Amino acid sequence: MLRFSDNTNAIDEPKTARMEQRTKPHVKAQIQAAAALLGVDETAFITNAAYVAARRIAEEHERTVLTAADRDAFLAALDTDAEPTDAMREAAALHQRTIVNDE
Repeated sequence: MLRFSDNTNAIDEPKTARMEQRTKPHVKAQIQAAAALLGVDETAFITNAAYVAARRIAEEHERTVLTAADRDAFLAALDTDAEPTDAMREAAALHQRTIVNDE
């Protein structure tokens, strides 16, 4: 039997949320067969697969991947001592007035 690891077990909260979807009979049969091969029920199989996919998508969305050239340009820009522009000075002043002084 194949190994099944339920990634949702580590979440410490009650199962109170409900999800429901319609699908094609062939898709349902494939899901049932896969769940049976793993020895788990369909709900655990679907919930775990959807949760793993959702986490992967969220992580990919939050990550910025740079090419080597982009990385070099970014690091070079960080190493450059540039004078602040008027817009940067205005933004810093606005931050000082609205954020720093409100504390």
